[in-house]
Amino acid sequence: MKKLVILTGAGMSAESGVKTFRDSDGLWQNHRFEEVASPVAWQRDPELVLEFYNQRRKQLFEVGPNAGHLALVRLEEKYDVHIVTQNVDDLHERAGSSNVLHLHGELKKVRSTLDPSMIYTLDHWELKLGDTCEKGSQLRPHIVWFGEAVDMIGPAVEVVAEAEICMVIGTSMVVYPAAGLINYVKDKIPKYYVDPKAFHVQGIRNLEVIKEKAGIALPELVDKLLKQ
Repeated sequence: MKKLVILTGAGMSAESGVKTFRDSDGLWQNHRFEEVASPVAWQRDPELVLEFYNQRRKQLFEVGPNAGHLALVRLEEKYDVHIVTQNVDDLHERAGSSNVLHLHGELKKVRSTLDPSMIYTLDHWELKLGDTCEKGSQLRPHIVWFGEAVDMIGPAVEVVAEAEICMVIGTSMVVYPAAGLINYVKDKIPKYYVDPKAFHVQGIRNLEVIKEKAGIALPELVDKLLKQ
């Protein structure tokens, strides 16, 4: 099986009704995102940070995978599919994709503030002050905040470098470090860039640009790849 690596961003989830991280000009109830999604914000007002993520988590429980997510699952019939996503939702998994690497964490997971290796999956949307791990430490969102290292970028580079086909979906290709992953894809392999605002990326060879939403373009593109 050929290894097919798919890089997905906020546009992939937006079609499901998930609000993108910078909706409303980067504001949330008159707070900048950096004020509710950073270690400094957590130290200053953890209750506000928890409420921000509780609202995002609540919304996630109300939406589902779209046609684009479902189309990608079909690729596993013929390809060794690996998804590297900037998204913190679980829509790829809920659609049925087997191999998903989350660069920026996962919204439905929380972790200990004392021991980052202690990670838990929530079956509800609300995380409160006083919710603790077995060691008695407050739980925090399992999310990479502004100013924190993107620990999964190394594993992502390894996956991308082995790709025999690559797809980039629903991302502006300008937010780093995720945007830099395309540079690790081999020049000679076929690449597909799907996004309504997609553009020809300078220096990237064998790139087919599809200026369309994932839910519309992917079913057709997947059919094409399955017939090859």
